Amino acid sequence: MAGNESGAVVVTGASTGIGRATALLLDKKGYRVFAGVRKQADAKSLAEEGSDSLTPITIDVTKDRSIKAARDKVQRAVGKDGLVGLVNNAGVGGGGPIEFMDLNSFRDTLEVNLVGQIAVTQAFMSQIRKAKGTVVFIASIGGRIATPFLSPYNASKFGIEALGESLRAEVKPWGIDVAVVEPGSIDTAIWAKGADTAADQVKGLSPAARRLYGKQLTRFGEVLNETADRGIHPDKVAKVIHKAIRSDKPKYRYLVGTDAKVAARLKGNLPERTFSKMVARQTKMPTDVPPK
Repeated sequence: MAGNESGAVVVTGASTGIGRATALLLDKKGYRVFAGVRKQADAKSLAEEGSDSLTPITIDVTKDRSIKAARDKVQRAVGKDGLVGLVNNAGVGGGGPIEFMDLNSFRDTLEVNLVGQIAVTQAFMSQIRKAKGTVVFIASIGGRIATPFLSPYNASKFGIEALGESLRAEVKPWGIDVAVVEPGSIDTAIWAKGADTAADQVKGLSPAARRLYGKQLTRFGEVLNETADRGIHPDKVAKVIHKAIRSDKPKYRYLVGTDAKVAARLKGNLPERTFSKMVARQTKMPTDVPPK
């Protein structure tokens, strides 16, 4: 199967967090890294911090033209050697009460977190095949366990789990590996943004929606802030991604972080009703309903 100690790798969503940590770590390990960003300032920052082997590339995973341009640039650079790794990391948050969810907002989250990963994988698969490389999808413990008010994010990550499983079976005959990485809480901006989003959502709710869900959303914002405070460093996820790419027998799934491992074990062993009650306590969901 796959397993490469060196070669060319594409990492999407490399501006911050897990993507940036992964691009820089793989660069230090001797890989030729093409780090996908959307802003020129992020490209400049990565180029300054990385070695001469790290090349920032502009890629918006929701734009076909942008993906094609990035693919062509990488193809010209690597030629017949192909790619030993593709790290599908680009992603956004997204949430709110399903009852009052803006459907366009829901679609936007799926477009980036799920459809975008498919589009990028399609674009680079021929280059992965040349090197018998590894495709890595960044999912989340939120791809196994859904929480209130994060349905767009959770739906996209559940989808990534299915995508990885299907693709793994489809490309196995070519010696291509597919790994899904499932981090728990991470010390990245996405959690802080999630807390801010929860506060903004409370303000933006209609009077009827605020009466029904305002208290819950406020509590959930507090939980997101606490999650951000205890999150592990993105470097820990980057090390797991490196392990998957260099291994000739990578795991199908990698849980990263104590909270993710504990949650997955509890999810698999507790009765669903019991587990749901535990999640409700952890997310501080009020059990009372507002008066009519």
